[in-house]
Amino acid sequence: MRSIWNGAISFGLVSIPIKLVNATESHSISFRQIHTEDGGRIRYRKFCELEDREVTQAEIGKGYEDADGSIIPITDEDLSRLPLPTAKTIEIVAFVPADRIDPLQMDAAYYLAASGAPAAKPYTLLREALKRSNRVAIAKYALRGRERLGMLRVVGDAIAMHGLLWPDEVRSPEGVAPDAGVTVRDKELDLADALMDTLGEVDLDDLHDEYREAVEEVIAAKVAGHAPPEAPEPATGGKVLDLMAALENSVRAAQESRGETAGATAAAAKKTPAKKTAASAKKPASKSAAKKTPAKTTAKSTAKKSTTKKTAASAKKTAPRKRSA
Repeated sequence: MRSIWNGAISFGLVSIPIKLVNATESHSISFRQIHTEDGGRIRYRKFCELEDREVTQAEIGKGYEDADGSIIPITDEDLSRLPLPTAKTIEIVAFVPADRIDPLQMDAAYYLAASGAPAAKPYTLLREALKRSNRVAIAKYALRGRERLGMLRVVGDAIAMHGLLWPDEVRSPEGVAPDAGVTVRDKELDLADALMDTLGEVDLDDLHDEYREAVEEVIAAKVAGHAPPEAPEPATGGKVLDLMAALENSVRAAQESRGETAGATAAAAKKTPAKKTAASAKKPASKSAAKKTPAKTTAKSTAKKSTTKKTAASAKKTAPRKRSA
């Protein structure tokens, strides 16, 4: 893998020469802009406003536009002399538990590769220290013209770095949640739990980009001169206004997709009402039994015995039919 940045990790007084390598890649399909009438490519050309001519990439530099509109040229040499310790160094500033990092801050991911044999020992030391402490390192580094925040963690036998947004770059969720007061019933929560249990977990390696595959099918069909595949008909049905009905239907659909029966989850969702009913049915029975006389109790036990014998006899008669079925 090609490195995009060379520098060092500053770990106290320990310096680890490293190379920065992209840890992710995009598989999305890119399109070109074309003229719809004749299919000609649309290209962007870079012109100098003063000379009114097209310029090459080698002639293009950086400039900062001041408040009055004037342009102040900034060269790569100017940026390389910035008075920052992070200009060519990933400076570790702290070690914190991983759950201290807000996922909203997560940005691009990189692998840190040891640069040369001398880096192997300190690189391994930092990796093993991170493993044993169950913490991540918070660091500062400069890349692509700005200082950034990063998080170092262990991935396999390598050290990975996630770029982090600065805390003030993450917007507050104020005004996002519903304003109206909403009451969620226990039955609705039970069904939501049942739906989560039915959907279960997933191996992320099994997930793939179906949109990209569909676009590839369309492109292949057009190259072969065939008609693009048609989209499936959308599911019909009215809008579900009853949340309970929507949850029940969702649980049923999830179970059917996994070859399960709806009875188990429905019973799980109704555990609490069932327990209450059983308890209420049990209490009157015990009270009435306490009030019965010994004679009634004897008569009841005699009747119960005869009923049991009859039931056992009928069970014997019906048993062969069950086996033959």
